[in-house]
Amino acid sequence: MDKETLPRWGWLLIGLFAMAIIANTLNIVVLGPAGLPEQFQVITVITLMAPVLIYIGVWYDEERQHYWEQSQEHIAGDVLFVFVGAAVGSAIALVAIVDIGLPRLLQDVGAMAAGFMLSWGLFWWRNPTLYRAEASR
Repeated sequence: MDKETLPRWGWLLIGLFAMAIIANTLNIVVLGPAGLPEQFQVITVITLMAPVLIYIGVWYDEERQHYWEQSQEHIAGDVLFVFVGAAVGSAIALVAIVDIGLPRLLQDVGAMAAGFMLSWGLFWWRNPTLYRAEASR
């Protein structure tokens, strides 16, 4: 994949769209028939989109290329932390707000914010040097 083919937002859009299709297919084919309530199916979408939001920046930015020099085990651990953080964060947020009576869109946005923030927080916790230059500004 050539970074120069598309701008950053183009790669982000393609990645998020692909993950939304995969997550919704998983929801329709597996999780829906297994009994997962519809209002909780957004957790799957958030969980699959979180790595795209985090890793497009790490892949695209030149000053973060040293991340890819780490061991495969470390990178796999980071990906696992991102997935678990997104799933747990969005699930906790949804459980807390699903019965309040908010519109479905607000519930989904709240779950997305919580899931992404927890997953990014765990990623940052495992890789604090990756963002050190921005923190010192």
